[in-house]
Amino acid sequence: MPSDKAPVIVYTGKGKGKTTAALGIVLRAVGHGHRVGMIQFIKGEWYYGELTSSKRLEPEFEMIAAGKGFVGIIDDDHSIEEHQKAAQEAIELVREKLASGAYDVMILDEVNYAVKLNLITVDDVLGIIAAKPDKTTLVLTGNHAHEKVVEAADLVTEMREVKHPYQKGIKARKGIDF
Repeated sequence: MPSDKAPVIVYTGKGKGKTTAALGIVLRAVGHGHRVGMIQFIKGEWYYGELTSSKRLEPEFEMIAAGKGFVGIIDDDHSIEEHQKAAQEAIELVREKLASGAYDVMILDEVNYAVKLNLITVDDVLGIIAAKPDKTTLVLTGNHAHEKVVEAADLVTEMREVKHPYQKGIKARKGIDF
């Protein structure tokens, strides 16, 4: 990778912190006056604290919840076709946003999991990687990063769960969301 070409970063693994690591990049980039976009592939219909806090970072940060929620979770009432349609629309949105050249950083949150769930294809993701502007850092999050995506990336970090409060029956806390 030439030093003037922005990297492709992957945060994956079964541990917590993938989206949080990407949001850390948001804070750093916005602090330098960079324009950042985040497209969420899975979390679209649930409320997360970052949906509200992200508004405080506008106009430098734009976050779009494009998914329909997690496939097969107890309160999921969408067909697989609805999930696939939403994910395909998210892919098209990413392509448009990247083609605009307006972003220094583009984050595809839970895109790896969307591939694992067959909502989109690995070729969709590889096409985005190949087409990204040289100046744009691309961050891909989600468990189950495909080996071809790992190979195409410049930096890959795997989050590994060592211990989780859920194992003791402790539920997530608002603002912490473990």
